[in-house]
Amino acid sequence: RERAAAAVERLHGVTRERFLRDIYPRRKPVVLTGLELGTCTTKWTTEYLSQAEGSKEVKIHVSAVPQMDFLSKNFVYRTLPFDVFVRRAAEVKHKEYFLTEDEKYYLRSVGEDVRKDIADIRKQFPILAEDVHIPEYFEKEQFFSSVFRISSAGLQLWTHYDVMDNFLIQVTGKKRVVLYSPRDAPYLYLSGTKSEVLDVDNPDLEKYPLFVKAKRYQCVLEAGDVLFIPALWFHNVLSEEFGVALNVFWKHLPAESYDKTDTYGNKDPMAASRAIQILDRALKTLEELPEEYRDFYARRMVLRIQEKAYRNDYG
Repeated sequence: RERAAAAVERLHGVTRERFLRDIYPRRKPVVLTGLELGTCTTKWTTEYLSQAEGSKEVKIHVSAVPQMDFLSKNFVYRTLPFDVFVRRAAEVKHKEYFLTEDEKYYLRSVGEDVRKDIADIRKQFPILAEDVHIPEYFEKEQFFSSVFRISSAGLQLWTHYDVMDNFLIQVTGKKRVVLYSPRDAPYLYLSGTKSEVLDVDNPDLEKYPLFVKAKRYQCVLEAGDVLFIPALWFHNVLSEEFGVALNVFWKHLPAESYDKTDTYGNKDPMAASRAIQILDRALKTLEELPEEYRDFYARRMVLRIQEKAYRNDYG
């Protein structure tokens, strides 16, 4: 059955220079510990959070089950005053609830206009932003977004990839993160940027037999830890405790490579989208042929793609 998980490397007190010279070019996840993150790691109790940003309305995900599934949308969106949301998310059993007394809550901050504006903690949560020192291990103009996140204990988010590099800064609480390399995409049963395999710990191998071939990497983030997730690496996040985190996304490719309408950092680069559209047209054209010819030429196309576009340093 499943192979044992490989531990994600943990490195202490890494400077910006060392990160950019030794770690960044390897394009592998790493947990950075002992970084200067500001007063947020000690200050952000539920009481302080509630009082700091008060009763401004936030849109949240509410789920009756711990494993949230973006494909089947097994959650609902609701709006609550921020202080009420924080208190509820920190509870295990709720006196007041939308679906069930043990429902889970999840906030992923968004811009003022979700279609046009990116999430930026400095704009949406200015008071809390003052407590955070974001490790800027990238150039100012590469910055894309800073996403404020709060999760109930036990909440698990679906496996997905993002097209930009990011730091997942765990401010309070504890999270387990399971990761898979972009190379293992063929085993993850993708639907867009998301994997259909919801339960990575007990996968349905009759439905997803190839999933066992995907190499699992794993780490547990404690308060103050920062996980570097390179673009295209799949990740599945389980909040072991109520916790607050901040994601910082930045552009690894030239700015013009990205879709201008992307406010979440998860739309494929423009060239990739065009290539997929062209491939879809090519496959449609193959349908004009009888089955055995279609099969033959499709296999030739696959070989051509492998030959022309695959990396050969499979490490």
